[in-house]
Amino acid sequence: MASGGAPVTVPRDPAREAVRDELLNADYHRHDPSLQERIYNWFMDRIDDALNAIGGDGATGTTGLILFLVVAAVIGAALWWRLGAPGRAAATTVGVFGTAGPRSAAEHRSEAERHAAAGQWADAVREQMRAIVRALEERTLLDTRPGRTADEAAAEAGRVLPAHAADLGTAARTFDDIAYGERTADQGAYQLLRDLDQALERARPALAAAPGGTA
Repeated sequence: MASGGAPVTVPRDPAREAVRDELLNADYHRHDPSLQERIYNWFMDRIDDALNAIGGDGATGTTGLILFLVVAAVIGAALWWRLGAPGRAAATTVGVFGTAGPRSAAEHRSEAERHAAAGQWADAVREQMRAIVRALEERTLLDTRPGRTADEAAAEAGRVLPAHAADLGTAARTFDDIAYGERTADQGAYQLLRDLDQALERARPALAAAPGGTA
């Protein structure tokens, strides 16, 4: 109050600002949990609520179960976003023939045709690519080497058959995407490899030029 007894009015806005500034002082929040800790604590609280509700009767238990499933789905989605979808890191580390025993190119072609007739395009693509690689090995254009990947076979064959190097690379990528990745196989993918197989049967290797310019 003033000396004369009259009340003193303190303006609200400056007082509110002063209190807000004081509360925002870093010294008061030095030990506050981090954002990640607050999110984690929130999730754990929701899980506790859901588990407690599941133990109830009737509608309460059903509501708790739904809440638990929703929270679990949110956590799963968060982990998926944080870690990323599974890639195809192993796509080029598996041999084109996998763990299958040795078979001839004709056998792989026959198997590919059987899968194609049944509409099993992924299996047809795998067998057709194996037929291509095995045929090149049978012609000694590639050495027989276990564990060779489709990419390695395409690169090595492309040096011997440079006119088909680009098509071989495309075939290897198609094989990898379908056999180990997330691409859906279709008739077009199978036909691409089948046409290449037929073209390679007629192809002749490029001869290395001698120092004098003759082959």
